[in-house]
Amino acid sequence: MKNVVIFGAPGAGKGTQSEMLIKKYGLNHISTGDVLRNEIKNGTELGKTAKEYIDSGQLIPDELMINILANVYDSFGKEHAGVIFDGFPRTIPQAEALKQMLSERGHKVSAMIELSVPEEELIKRLLLRGQQSGRSDDNQETIAKRLSVYHHQTSPLAAWYEKEGLRHRIDGLGELQRIFDDICRVMGSL
Repeated sequence: MKNVVIFGAPGAGKGTQSEMLIKKYGLNHISTGDVLRNEIKNGTELGKTAKEYIDSGQLIPDELMINILANVYDSFGKEHAGVIFDGFPRTIPQAEALKQMLSERGHKVSAMIELSVPEEELIKRLLLRGQQSGRSDDNQETIAKRLSVYHHQTSPLAAWYEKEGLRHRIDGLGELQRIFDDICRVMGSL
């Protein structure tokens, strides 16, 4: 079983690379963004609460996210190829909570794959995505807030995964297939 955290700033390509990994390795996918957008679309209480945080560019409270992720993870059954965690964890306490949740099931994170992309490129990608998809959180003001949150709250997580011996840094700028090939080399080493 290969449980992988795909990591990077908003717009780094986590979703795109996750889709390619799912096809190649038969992994399950937990995208906190997708899970939360589904809750918002369905008008659940969680969705309403999440929308307030997302619209202001803030992170969802840890306890709430871990409970949601545990439910989704458990829905895959006991025997599966593994899971790509996309958009979670975003803080060291979330990483510790994920480690604990997986440990309780006899599982672990196999690798953290970090997609590294310069900020100017992130902003261009997010603005383009907003124009193409109509996502309300892909506008200049919210993007600036999301990147600020990433730099202050999320990026320290890279050092935590480094200490755990799980961090694999990938240059997320350039040709899509080259980026994927670099990720596949990491997957092959697990």
